[in-house]
Amino acid sequence: MTWWTENHLRLIQNNISETNANLDVDQLIQQLKEFSANTLMLNTGGIEAFYPTKLEYQYSSPYLEKDLIKEVIQKCHANHIKFIARFDFSKAHESIYAKKPEWFYLSKDKEIVNYNEMIHTCVNGFYQKEYALKIIEEVIDLYDVDGIFFNMFGYQTRDYSNNYYGICHCNNCKTRFKEMFNQMLPTEENPDDPVYQDYIAFKDITTNEMLDRIHTLVKAKNKNIAISTYHDQKVDIVRKESNTAIDRPYPKWLYSASENVQSIEDSWQDKLISNCVINAVDIFYRFVGVSKHEIEIRLYESIASGSGLDFCIIGDFEGYPDRDNFSVVKDIFHFHQKNERYFGNFSSVADVLLIKPEQSAGRDSVMEYLGIYKMLKEQHVIFDVLLQENMKTPVRSLNEYKAVIFPNIKQLKENEWNIMESSLKSGVSMIATGQSFTGNSFNRNKLSNVFGGSFKGIKQNSRSDYFEVKNKSVFSSFKNRDWIFIDEEFTRIKFQSSVTRLLPHIETARFGPPERVGGHRKSNDFGMGRHTLEESESVYIPWKIGCLYYKHGFEDHKNIMTDLIDNLLQDHVVLTTDAPESVEIFLNKYDNKNYLLQFLNLSGFNGTTYHAANEIREVNVSINDCAIKNIYSLVKNNTIPFEIQKDRLKLKVNKIEKYEALVLQI
Repeated sequence: MTWWTENHLRLIQNNISETNANLDVDQLIQQLKEFSANTLMLNTGGIEAFYPTKLEYQYSSPYLEKDLIKEVIQKCHANHIKFIARFDFSKAHESIYAKKPEWFYLSKDKEIVNYNEMIHTCVNGFYQKEYALKIIEEVIDLYDVDGIFFNMFGYQTRDYSNNYYGICHCNNCKTRFKEMFNQMLPTEENPDDPVYQDYIAFKDITTNEMLDRIHTLVKAKNKNIAISTYHDQKVDIVRKESNTAIDRPYPKWLYSASENVQSIEDSWQDKLISNCVINAVDIFYRFVGVSKHEIEIRLYESIASGSGLDFCIIGDFEGYPDRDNFSVVKDIFHFHQKNERYFGNFSSVADVLLIKPEQSAGRDSVMEYLGIYKMLKEQHVIFDVLLQENMKTPVRSLNEYKAVIFPNIKQLKENEWNIMESSLKSGVSMIATGQSFTGNSFNRNKLSNVFGGSFKGIKQNSRSDYFEVKNKSVFSSFKNRDWIFIDEEFTRIKFQSSVTRLLPHIETARFGPPERVGGHRKSNDFGMGRHTLEESESVYIPWKIGCLYYKHGFEDHKNIMTDLIDNLLQDHVVLTTDAPESVEIFLNKYDNKNYLLQFLNLSGFNGTTYHAANEIREVNVSINDCAIKNIYSLVKNNTIPFEIQKDRLKLKVNKIEKYEALVLQI
C-alpha cells in the first residue's frame, strides 16, 4: 500500500516567494507540528528552482544561498512529515525565452505573455514536453521526495491580472492541430464552432499525453512517489481548490469543499482528492485571509465529504500579516489527527445519484448541476456525485441507487445509455432536466423511447410564463400556491399519451400596467412528464430548474424537485430529519459496517458574509438501520441516547455549535 492511500493527508502548502529561499527550516518544522500537519508542499522547480540545479534552462532563485529542498526534506522526514515538491512549468524566465523563443506561447497576433519577467510556455513546446521531464528527473534523482505537484497544468490563456490573450498560435500548436484534425487553429473560443470543439479534444489529447509521460517517468523511478495536479489523468491525488475572487459573480458557492471532494471521491476507486483551502481573499490580495468562519466550513466539509485536509498561504508563516485563521486551522487539523481512524475510508449509503456534466458542457449545465446539488444538500437528501465520463466505471453501480439525476446533460454515448436503461430495468428511477438528451438525433430518439417525449424545439424566452402546480399529492409543498414562475429557455416536449403530464404551461400574458394585466392561457406544453415503466419511472423536467435555483434561490423551484424525489422514493430513504436547511448533513459507513453521521452548522452565512454560526438546538434524525448498539460524539466525547422505532433508528442532537460527528456502532 502506498503512503497516500490511507487518505489521511493534513497538508500545509507554503507557496514561497524567491525571497524565502533561505527560510529558517527548523522554525518551519516547528510551525508544521503546531498545525498537526503530516505533509508539506513547497515550491521546488519550474518557474524558479529552490535547489542548486545543474540544468541550463532551469532558472534559480537569485536569493538561494543553500540547498533549501535538501534541508527541508531531511528535517521533514526526521519529524515524520511527507514532502511534496511543487512545480510550475506554465512559465519560464525571460532569459530562457531569449535563447529558445520557440518553446513559448504566442497569441494569434504573435504576442508573448510576459508577467514580471516570467513568460508563458506552451504545452506543445519543447520546454513543457521535454525539458520539464529533465527538471522532474533531476529533483527525483537528487532528493527523496514523497510526491510531486504541478501548478497551472495545461493551456494557460490569462495572466495573473486576468487579462485574456486567446488560443495559443505558436508553430508547435499549429503543426500538431493540423496533423490531428487537418484544420487551422480556431481564433476564438466559440462553443458553437465545430473547429473549436476539435480544439477542446486537441487540448485533452495533448495534456493527457503529457501526464502519461510524467507518470511513466516518475513511476519508473519510484512507484511510491505520488503524482498530483488539477487533472485526473494518470494522477494519484487530484487537487482542487476552495477559493474566492473579488470579481467572481454571485451567488457565493457555500458548498465548494463538499462538491470538490464529492465529485472525485464518488467517481474514482483509485484516486484521492486533496481540496486546497486557500487562505487568501484573492490572487490580488494574497496577504489577507477570508473569514475564519469560511475557512472552518471548507475544512470541515473536506473531511466530512471524504478527504483529508489541505491549507495554503503565500510565503512563510513567519511575518505573514494575517494570522487570524491559523487557530481554527490548527483546531481542525488536530481534531482530524486525533480521530483520523474514522475519516478517509468512507463507503456510500446514498439513495440518490447526481451526474456531474462534462467540463465542456457549458455554463448553463454547470449552474443546473450546482443548483440541484444545493437543493439536495438543503433538503438533507443523502446523495453521491458521479462524473459523467465515469458512468462506465462508477465506484458504486447505478443499480444500487433509488434515483439518478441528469442535470441539463445534452447527450450521452451509447454505452452510457445502456447503463441507464439497465438501471431502469433494475428499479432505479431517472430524472432529467433542462435540455437533457436533445443534443443530437441519437439522443433525441432515446429521449422519446425512455422518457416518452418527442423534442419539438426550444422556446428561447419564457419571461412572464408560469407552470400550474395542480397535483398536490405529488407536490405536497404547494397546498396554498397554484403557480410557479419559469424564466429563460424552455424545452418543448410532446409527451406520449401514456406519460403522466404535470405542471401545465401557462403562456406569457399582459403584465403591465396593472389595469391591463391578465389574459393568461394554457399552452399544449407541460413542465414535467412522468413515464411509468415496468420496474421504475423516468421523469423529464424540460426547463432549467436547478439553474433558476442556483441564480435566484426561490424555494418553489427546489420544492418541485424535492417533492418529486420524496414521491418517487416514498418512505424508503436512508435518512430523514427536521434539521433546518442551514445544517449540512453527511452520512457514510466509515469501515463498511459502522456509520459516521456528521453535522455542519452553516447558519452564519448570509449570502455574502460568513459570521459565527448560530447555535442550533434539538435536531431529530431517523436512519434506516435498527442494528445500532452505541452512538458516541467525537466532538463532545460523550454517548448519545437513541431508540429503535418501526425498524428505524431515532436520535436527537441537543445542540450543534459549529460541527458535530457521531460514531454509530453496530
